[in-house]
Amino acid sequence: MNMQMTKQETTTGTQDEPIKHRYLEALNLIERLHRRLLDVVKDEFERRGEADINPVQALLLYNIGDEVLSAGELKTRGYYQGSNVSYNLKKLVQAGYVSHERSTTDRRAVRVRLTEKGQEVRRKVDELYNRQLKSIRQVMGMDEEEFDRLNKALARLERFWTDQILYRL
Repeated sequence: MNMQMTKQETTTGTQDEPIKHRYLEALNLIERLHRRLLDVVKDEFERRGEADINPVQALLLYNIGDEVLSAGELKTRGYYQGSNVSYNLKKLVQAGYVSHERSTTDRRAVRVRLTEKGQEVRRKVDELYNRQLKSIRQVMGMDEEEFDRLNKALARLERFWTDQILYRL
């Protein structure tokens, strides 16, 4: 029995139990925060009576900004967290938010940029963020230093996960 407990303790990592709960809670929060951000953006556009664009697409437009990018660049830069970036770009092109052109060096590659209609959506998302920033310190009690610590911790977690994939850890 003692041998089984030792084996079980080794496989379950009881020494890691104090951090496991916090790690799982952080994972849950990250996932919920992303969904909540999408809800906030969706609500903003619904209040304006503009339901022709979904929140994923609005954030995609926001992140493209003034740049000219390929779908691959959107994903590698972390601007888009979704498996269907090509689908959303196609829909945005069809709706007139994004223009696209084939690369002159690689005809398979498509470069995208915002149209004026896309820039308007970007401005609306930026207005939403600016409105939130006006009260974030007062309502949340968070200042620049706390956001710096939060961003540093999240960047370290992202780097850890990237290493898990790259180095098959």
